[in-house]
Amino acid sequence: MTKSPTEKQKMLAGELYNAKDPELMADQRRARLLTRALNASSPDQQAERTRLIGELIGSAGEGVWIEPPFYCDYGSHITLGRDVFFNFNCVVLDVCPVTIGNHVLFGPAVQIYTATHPLSAAERRTGLESGKPVAIDDDVWVGGGAIICPGVSIGARSVIGAGSVVTGDIPADVFAAGNPCRVIRSIGADD
Repeated sequence: MTKSPTEKQKMLAGELYNAKDPELMADQRRARLLTRALNASSPDQQAERTRLIGELIGSAGEGVWIEPPFYCDYGSHITLGRDVFFNFNCVVLDVCPVTIGNHVLFGPAVQIYTATHPLSAAERRTGLESGKPVAIDDDVWVGGGAIICPGVSIGARSVIGAGSVVTGDIPADVFAAGNPCRVIRSIGADD
């Protein structure tokens, strides 16, 4: 007899799941307590901030810097490379994996969403949700107030303009901006 997948397994696989599952609610509570402690820390408590980030984030490389306030659903589904910087007031809804490469910069109030809901109102009434992973390659800069939607990948060395709403994949080595975000021009190593 095959064992049914847990709600957490369904969530991470991008399938419809019950967000009010006790295991998921316990994981969210853990993240809320850790983000509350991180957000209450002062700038002179960098060692404590580093410890809290290490406990909150699933995997974090050396030199990760998160300016409080910072918010996430779980934290444990976020993978950060080396030297990743989040400016003030960023949000990561990590119901599916969020993978961020090395040397990535996020301006203030950037939001990364993996969570989504059914388009059908009847399906939404069931309370079930789903998600799609987000991947951001090395050396990307995301301008302040940008929103990265579920299922998006952003290629290496690209720049996302402030206030953009990224609804589809962005290739490497471009400047992209707007709502919806679109490629404006290619950029090279000298830009």
